[in-house]
Amino acid sequence: MKRIALLLAFFLTTGVASACTNLLVTKGASEDGSVMITYTADSAGFYSRLEIMPAAEFDDETYIEIPATKDRPAGRIKQVARTYRVLGAVWDSDPSDWGGYPLTRQGCINEYQVAIAETTFGGREELANPQGLVNYPLLMTLALQRSKTAREALDVMVSLVEEYGYNDMGESISVADKDEAWVFEIIGNGPGPIDQHGGPIWVARKVPDGEISAHANQARIGEIPAVPDRDSCYYSKNIVSFAREKGLYNPESGKPFRFDEAYGAIDAKSKRVCEARVWSLFRRAAPSQEVEHFSPDYHRGVEGAKPYPWSIKPDKKLSTADVMALMRDHYEGTEFDMTKGADAGPYGLPRRWRPLYWKVDDTEYAWERPISTQQTGFSIVTQSRAHLPNPVGGVLWYGVDDTYLTCYFPLYCGITEVPRSFSGGSIDRFAWNDGWWVFNLLSNYANLNYAAISPEIIAVQKELEGRFHAMQKAVDKTAMELLKTDAELAQRYLTDYSVMQAERVASRWQELATQVFTKFNDGYHRSPDGKLPGFGYSEDWLRKVVEERPEQFKLPTEEKKE
Repeated sequence: MKRIALLLAFFLTTGVASACTNLLVTKGASEDGSVMITYTADSAGFYSRLEIMPAAEFDDETYIEIPATKDRPAGRIKQVARTYRVLGAVWDSDPSDWGGYPLTRQGCINEYQVAIAETTFGGREELANPQGLVNYPLLMTLALQRSKTAREALDVMVSLVEEYGYNDMGESISVADKDEAWVFEIIGNGPGPIDQHGGPIWVARKVPDGEISAHANQARIGEIPAVPDRDSCYYSKNIVSFAREKGLYNPESGKPFRFDEAYGAIDAKSKRVCEARVWSLFRRAAPSQEVEHFSPDYHRGVEGAKPYPWSIKPDKKLSTADVMALMRDHYEGTEFDMTKGADAGPYGLPRRWRPLYWKVDDTEYAWERPISTQQTGFSIVTQSRAHLPNPVGGVLWYGVDDTYLTCYFPLYCGITEVPRSFSGGSIDRFAWNDGWWVFNLLSNYANLNYAAISPEIIAVQKELEGRFHAMQKAVDKTAMELLKTDAELAQRYLTDYSVMQAERVASRWQELATQVFTKFNDGYHRSPDGKLPGFGYSEDWLRKVVEERPEQFKLPTEEKKE
């Protein structure tokens, strides 16, 4: 259990347990019939590198070797005869954070437009089973390598954990294809043999077409049907019996069984930093429903407040740009607006440095935790489109560092190369030719005066993303025409286009960084007329300074001489 203990200690001290955010958009809820999912890979020290895992064929004697840990002997997983091409990321993190455990490769979308993402809900720590072979990144990646549809991916994940065991914490996994979107939630069955108590506990629930759903580090699947339904919600045979056996659910209470309540370890802390993000996505996508269904009471821990609905119908169908905008959120315009108040400093900084929880005297507090955070390693918006062939229909919109100041660029799922600027480098060494570092540096520089510097970045972000959105139909059309006569040439075209746009973004961000560093330095900003006015401070913030120390900065009153 040492690895589990290390993970839990790391989560509690850094806030990683309240890390990632997923939004799921069904085809009937999207403007162009896309099924979309989002993902923010949030954690301190994450450094991502794009990677293609090529399709491959294997013989009957091929196995995936799983290295031993201090808690578990080495094992191996039988490889399938054929795997599919997967576009994903490899990421760096401090090995000490994870006890040296390999959690570094994660698929995002495959050549059949199947997409996948996750958030960790943690759940009850006593249910972690270090004897299992499969952790969540491996589970997700193997599902993409072995599936042509979302339902196939769900079946792959179930078969893997039932045969080889699941050794990670509670996980919510978004799975989408060109027709459907599902959430798969899983937790372990406690230390010991992998098949004890009926194996790991899991549940899969579909997002109804025309609606959206979300999860953000808290289990979101509540009540389940008495009889599992493969078309809407189904689950492991032990989902209720195990909860009863472990005292996690009492049927005599008269309350219906809920997966989230039994296995999610939900408390006031998790509601505050996790459900607040679901609330903000829902209230922005459907403001007409906010008063009736999206009261902040639940995420503020008000007793008796109802959990947020599993899914909602947005007020209007969402475009890819709309979805990106939803992921750039600091609760602006609400009573929890992170750009306001003393904690935002004099320049409206929506960043709150870790730890999330803190004390003054004996009272405990928590910073607001927004969807957009400084510790994002990379984030994605996936598009899966049934009206287009797979090489054209599947798109991974990819960005690095925080979502508010990143720039998403399109990578078609059938590409055979990834951009150099986003596939190299390391968290151990800054380099100007590594896109992640340039984005990270510029975002950190913007924190010095967010109100003044962030608009400079957002202007370029909108320019580039606007161009990519405007060009998409033309790129799709060209690729479609090429597919009719030469599939290999179509693939080359989409690869060249994707790599070129990514490198355009990397180059433009280098240029933007030099412009920002030149314009804003030493507390001044260079105006077009060559003058150097100081940053100054907002009147609200100056009033707070005077209220705190009314005499220290006060100048004496002098009588003017005639």
